[in-house]
Amino acid sequence: METHRFCKGYVPFLVVYRRLTVTEALTPRTTGYKLASSKTVRCRNLSAGTGGYAGGMKVYAEERQLFIVELARREGRVDASTLAEQLSVSAETIRRDLSALERQGVLRRTHGGAIPIQRLGFDPGLMTRTSTMVEEKTRIGKAAVTYLPAEGSILIDGGTTTAALAESIPGDRVLTVLTGALPTALSLAGKSNLTVLMPGGAIRPRSMCLVGPWAERDFSEVTVDTAFIGTNGLSIERGLTTSDQSEAVTKQAMIKAARRVVLLCDHSKIGADDFFRFASLSQVDVLITDSELDPDLAEDLRAAVPTVILT
Repeated sequence: METHRFCKGYVPFLVVYRRLTVTEALTPRTTGYKLASSKTVRCRNLSAGTGGYAGGMKVYAEERQLFIVELARREGRVDASTLAEQLSVSAETIRRDLSALERQGVLRRTHGGAIPIQRLGFDPGLMTRTSTMVEEKTRIGKAAVTYLPAEGSILIDGGTTTAALAESIPGDRVLTVLTGALPTALSLAGKSNLTVLMPGGAIRPRSMCLVGPWAERDFSEVTVDTAFIGTNGLSIERGLTTSDQSEAVTKQAMIKAARRVVLLCDHSKIGADDFFRFASLSQVDVLITDSELDPDLAEDLRAAVPTVILT
């Protein structure tokens, strides 16, 4: 805790600072302290190559690390050499920062950089996810069209990446589409070449998907040619994970109903683990992600999944 005296007009007043950790600064909660009042996290723009000093003021480690985490969450990954150049610090300093952030559980180090890790139980709402990684999701959706049968049945999971596939379905495909995602069902309902079916179940507001025992039962009673599945997290160690137990159980039923499973996810989900595991990588036939995936992770995934496509 530090105190500093300032003068406002002619009346001196006292400002109390408390040094925030990066985790505290990134965690929205009511503590009595605001981010702007932290000595180590001032409102300064570090993205313009201000380096180790900004406006003549030294950049503290916590401030630098906060910048790194925010950049990783915005871009999906950070490159160590680029960070060193942007912040005008040594590569060793960046390596120490990345190691510290990995210990705090906000980043996972990869070869040459790091990727963000979603906090367990944190599940951004549908509107938030719709506005992130838009170009990457669009490319993934278009690439997934290759795995649509000319005729037959498919299952489309909820989520914004699988929704990109739904938007890309050509008009010459005669398909029966089973989906528990309300937005996807509504977007496909007017297409004359498609028969759209939905299971029963309870609507989960955060994802706008039907989940629960009724959805699980209905999925267990059908067989589809291909299931297009989304995920909150994917790792070599734990497989596919999600934040909600009812969604995990429902996704398990979807995967069991399919002759072929195609997983659609952008690179920011890879290397992250969420709370509930719903499938292993051995249950995935095809993984479609974007080309921003770390090369080492891509190599590991190719050893675990028969087909990996980078868009």
